[in-house]
Amino acid sequence: MNKIQEIYHYRTMIASLIKRDLRGRYKGSVLGFAWTFLNPLLQLGVYTVVFSVIMRSGIEDYYLFLFVALIPWIFFSSSLTGGASCIISQKELVKKIYFPREVLPISLVTCQLVNMLLSMIVVFAVLLVSGKGVNLIALPFLIPVILVEYLLALGIAFISSSVTVYLRDLEHILLIVAMAWQFLTPVMYSIDMVPERLRAVFWINPMSSVIVAYRDVLYYKQIPRLNTLLTAAGLGLILLAAGWMLFGRLERHFAEEL
Repeated sequence: MNKIQEIYHYRTMIASLIKRDLRGRYKGSVLGFAWTFLNPLLQLGVYTVVFSVIMRSGIEDYYLFLFVALIPWIFFSSSLTGGASCIISQKELVKKIYFPREVLPISLVTCQLVNMLLSMIVVFAVLLVSGKGVNLIALPFLIPVILVEYLLALGIAFISSSVTVYLRDLEHILLIVAMAWQFLTPVMYSIDMVPERLRAVFWINPMSSVIVAYRDVLYYKQIPRLNTLLTAAGLGLILLAAGWMLFGRLERHFAEEL
């Protein structure tokens, strides 16, 4: 609890780091912050051409089926891979002044969350323009789903950021891990397409429940199943607790390793 209170006292620093990252992300580009919205729109265009014209899928409105899951996945994978460098990239700050080191992964993941929420504006716009629409009864359930994914992303960022300080190769390994993890998560396919004998293994993946919940709300326009939400929440808390404890053990020697 003392650590949590200390991090709360540094909330201004977290906010400053988030603002700096958001402002610097597209600094120097002509369109600037507009890329936050243009990136998902360009991806949507590519997926529409590939999966609606070239590689025709049996899933109705496959580009929407994929799009509503891809945006949350980008949030998670960015937290995983970005977390690997968030301590190392701030090594001068870590070595020179004291602050709770947890501030760095927290600011990174929160910044990625803001980007996802802004991209969600594009998702809702596409759903409305395409005629798919939204279910106003199911929509409020998106809040706990986002919260659960935030816990998962924070837990994985704690792990990747702390371990990479000691094992620098992990930063490159995680790029491959993120790609493999995406294929093991029902982002580009339905969980029902997984063979029955392997489905239990896929449910161990914490992001499977999260992606299914997003798709229930945004694509199928229905309230997520309770067991899906509970599974996602349970796995999210476990991963966050594991990441928190590991980070606490490893942060003691960050300055020496950097």
